[in-house]
Amino acid sequence: MKGEEYTKATVSADAAQAQQLADEPYFAEKWMDKKEKKLRRWKFRISRSMLIFLTLDFFSIIIASFASVWVRYEFQLDLIEQRFVDTILWYMPINLVVTVVVYYLFSLYTTLWKYAGITELCKITAAAAVSSMLQVVGMLLLGRPIFRSYVLLYFVLFLAETIATRFFYRFLRLVRNKYFRASADRRMNLMLVGAGDAGAAVIKETRLSKESTRKVCCIIDREPSKWGKRLLGVPIIGDVSEIPEAVEKYQIGKILITIPSANRQAIREIVKICQKTPCEINILPGIYQLIDGEIVASRLRNVKIEDLLEREPVRVDLDAILGYIQGKTVLVTGGGGSIGSEICRQLAGHGVGKLIIFDIYENNAYSIQKQLEWEYPSLDMEVLIGSVRNESRLKDIFKTYHPEIVFHAAAHKHVPLMEDSPNEAIKNNVTGTYLTAQMASRYHASKFILISTDKAVNPTNIMGASKRLCEMVIQMIGKRSNTEFAAVRFGNVLGSNGSVIPLFRRQIEHGGPVTVTHPDIIRYFMTIPEAVSLVLEAGAYAKNGEIFVLNMGEPVKIDDLARNMIRLSGYEPDVDIMIKYTGLRPGEKLYEELLMNEEGMKTTENDRIFVGRQIDFDEETFEQSLHELEQASNSESRKIREIVHRMVPEYQYKERKREVS
Repeated sequence: MKGEEYTKATVSADAAQAQQLADEPYFAEKWMDKKEKKLRRWKFRISRSMLIFLTLDFFSIIIASFASVWVRYEFQLDLIEQRFVDTILWYMPINLVVTVVVYYLFSLYTTLWKYAGITELCKITAAAAVSSMLQVVGMLLLGRPIFRSYVLLYFVLFLAETIATRFFYRFLRLVRNKYFRASADRRMNLMLVGAGDAGAAVIKETRLSKESTRKVCCIIDREPSKWGKRLLGVPIIGDVSEIPEAVEKYQIGKILITIPSANRQAIREIVKICQKTPCEINILPGIYQLIDGEIVASRLRNVKIEDLLEREPVRVDLDAILGYIQGKTVLVTGGGGSIGSEICRQLAGHGVGKLIIFDIYENNAYSIQKQLEWEYPSLDMEVLIGSVRNESRLKDIFKTYHPEIVFHAAAHKHVPLMEDSPNEAIKNNVTGTYLTAQMASRYHASKFILISTDKAVNPTNIMGASKRLCEMVIQMIGKRSNTEFAAVRFGNVLGSNGSVIPLFRRQIEHGGPVTVTHPDIIRYFMTIPEAVSLVLEAGAYAKNGEIFVLNMGEPVKIDDLARNMIRLSGYEPDVDIMIKYTGLRPGEKLYEELLMNEEGMKTTENDRIFVGRQIDFDEETFEQSLHELEQASNSESRKIREIVHRMVPEYQYKERKREVS
């Protein structure tokens, strides 16, 4: 017992000592930090610029003192009374010290004069006034004679000298930067669109920065009252309609839109005009993002493709909508993909009870896991690896966690790849959806949301046809289940894996060519946040087998998209970077549709989201065909397209000479 007690006491002592050693450095460091901060407040740091200004101020005080007497006697030295000169000489050491202290208290020795403006000018005036008054008061209190107008004359002269020394220093920096920084052949002529505070900040930075290789040559502004005037010496030449002409006249290489307060529609109109020029285009962020008047080059962003979409972004109040997921266990299949991972991020930030991320690709799953652990450390989350094609794995997950809501984003989505491997499209998309939906119904999930695509409408490829089959699957199961099923159908997602946008960017970075399948091909586009907001809102509206569709505005011509991206990168299409037409890929069609003719549309509470009417079909025959389809895909049948066509009559395909499954 004694040995046991000794061991416990030793462990306890060791723990206490460890705690003390752990705590002491912290408190010691904290105390030293406080002490250092107090000392730092009173520390007078002498820099090279401070020494320069101290020297200049000494001379300014001496000159202003004697010049005041000289001016008082109308520049006639023989009339000057010696007693006034003696007073100035006697008080000069005191005046020097007092003035330096006053100027230091007004931060005139610690100001970055490179960025000086009205605020600094006011400080100089106040400091000169205080030092002048203190000088006269000091002379009078010490009984030294001085004439009454001395304080005014000294103040005016000393103020002028101080302003001259400070701003002459700035002038010298401008001259130095002009003649000794990067050579003129490296400089790029810059045009600003917007003659406001942001534009003024840009002009200042380009002039004051030694590293700047840009020169602001002209400014465009929509306000007629500003035309013909100058902003910091730069001419404001006219309206946005004059941009192409001004680019040629001033040899502009880059256009910077400096209207941070402008809405998306206004920016879009300006960008469209700028695209007629060969210039690179940038947009300045909000003026509130600029620190101390300095513009950091990395804060300028390239014009995003989203800025060119023919509609305003869809706005969804997720806080109001996502009440249905709060405190619930939610399963996201394909949770590591572009859409799935964004769903996970949105759910994590809106009070989900338990989040289950299910994905076959471990790298993607690991990436979203680490991100969510970092951003939401208290999130209850499980990350599981597996396939939706594995019935046993699905059963185990549903039996263990009993998810109340399922977002089914797991799918093969690459059209050309699925054309070469049609059986894999059926296994993963159709069978995977069928098994997942069956488990959701069997284990009494309240909602099941399927991620579909516009390619499911009158499909010409196996991927689109497989997604149409998925929609039919949830419609069938939904009619015999208490689980609310719904599908969400949208177009191409900007920036997603396999999207055309990243491909174009890579091709432009490598000098081209940019490959477009057909000059007339068009697509609907939406951003990942828009797609996910639609998915989440559909979850709130979901009933039985409904198909939700987003009004995505006008479709975008891919050829126009490619050319715009080239121009936005500062190049000329078919001159600097070529566009190459490669022909339609297998299963690809010129345009996509969002609804079949039979579906019609109903509105929802969100005027940008519509509900397609269900299309009836023989469910018994369909389910039998599903089993036949599953068997055919598992046996790697070369007739898989024929079976799909029987189940989806609108699916049109061409016989291929060689099929690889």
